[in-house]
Amino acid sequence: MPDHHSSLEILGGAAGASFLPALKTLSRRYNPFPLIGWNRHLETIFAAFFRSVPDVALRRECLRTNDDGSVALDWVSGDDRALPPDSPLLILLPGLTGGSGDSYVRHMLISARSKGWRVVVFNSRGCGESPVTTPQFYSASFLGDMREVVAHVGARYPKANLYAVGWSLGANILVRYLGQESHACPLSGAVSLCNPFNLVIADEDFRKGFNNVYDKALARALCKIFKKHALLYEDIGGDYNIPMAANAKTVRDFDEGLTRVSFGFKSVDDYYSNSSSSDSIKDVCRPLLCIQAANDPIAPNRGIPREDIKENPNCLLIVTPEGGHLGWVAGDQAPIGAPWTDPVVIDFLEHLERGESKAVSSSSNIQGSEQCAEAVQH
Repeated sequence: MPDHHSSLEILGGAAGASFLPALKTLSRRYNPFPLIGWNRHLETIFAAFFRSVPDVALRRECLRTNDDGSVALDWVSGDDRALPPDSPLLILLPGLTGGSGDSYVRHMLISARSKGWRVVVFNSRGCGESPVTTPQFYSASFLGDMREVVAHVGARYPKANLYAVGWSLGANILVRYLGQESHACPLSGAVSLCNPFNLVIADEDFRKGFNNVYDKALARALCKIFKKHALLYEDIGGDYNIPMAANAKTVRDFDEGLTRVSFGFKSVDDYYSNSSSSDSIKDVCRPLLCIQAANDPIAPNRGIPREDIKENPNCLLIVTPEGGHLGWVAGDQAPIGAPWTDPVVIDFLEHLERGESKAVSSSSNIQGSEQCAEAVQH
C-alpha cells in the first residue's frame, strides 16, 4: 500500500483493479479537523447540528407503489430541461428517518449536480414528509420500494446509466438490493457509507454507554413519524404492540412493537439477523465502494464483513481512522462544508461513468463495423 494511504485501511477484491488509482483524493493523508474530529461523539453531533445545509430548489414526485404505499422522489428543479436525457442518474438513499433536507444528502446532491449528473433523493415512507398511505413503514429488510424506484427512474430516463449512494440504514438497504439483484441489477455502480452491515452487532453496541443518546433521539424521530399516521393502525390486529411503538424509548422497542410484525419476523433479533447487508456482499456483481469510519458509534467497525469484501472482485472498502457517524469532518471544506467522503465518492462515480461511456462507444463501433461488413457482403 502506498505511503499516502497509511492513515486509511483499504482492502477488497477490487483494490488491485482500476478503482483505487481513480480516487485522486486519497493521495493525501486523512486529517480530521482539530478538536472536533478527534472525538467520535463530538464529530457525529457537530455534523448533525452544525454542518451547512446547501440551498437547492427541489421538485417532488409522489410515487404510488404496488401495495398502495407511497414514497417521495425529490428531483432538482429544472433539470428536466437543463440536462440531456443520457446524463448519468444518481439515486440518494438517506439514513433512518432521514430525507432530502439532511445536510449530508444536500452536499452530495450539489457535488454530483456540479458534474452534470441528474440526482433524485429517495425519501422512504414517512421520511422527508413523504406520505404514509398504508399501515406499513419501511425497514432494513424490505426491498420492494427500492426495486420500484429504480425501475421508475430507469423507465423515465432509459438512455441514462443509473447509480446509487446510501447512508447508514439506506446503505444497508442498497447493499442488500445489490446482492439480491446480483447479475440482473440495473445499477452501473453504487456507494455505501456508514453502513451498519451486521444489525445484530449494531444493536448490541447501540445499547451501550453514550450510544443511548442516539438511540433515544432516533426513537423519538420514529415515534413522531408514527404518530402523524397513527389512525392507519387504529383497528389493526395481530401481534402489533401499537402502544409500545407509539411510545418507544429505543429503536429496538419500535421495531418490536411495529417493524418486525409488519414485515413478518418472529422477533426483533430474527428481524436484525435476516436484514443485515453483511450477508449480501458475496452476491454483489456491480462495482461497490464502501466507506466506513473505524470509530463509528452506530455502524461498528467489528461488523464490517472484511473477508467477503476481500473475496469479491467488485468491492472496495475504505476505513478512515476517525469520522464518527455521518461525520467525516475533514478535508478542504471542514468543518461546516461537505464531508471528506464526497470528493472520493464523486471520483469513484465519475470513473465508473467514463468506463460505461467507453463501453457504449465500443459497442456502437463494433455494431457499426458489423453492419458495414454485412453491407459489403450483401
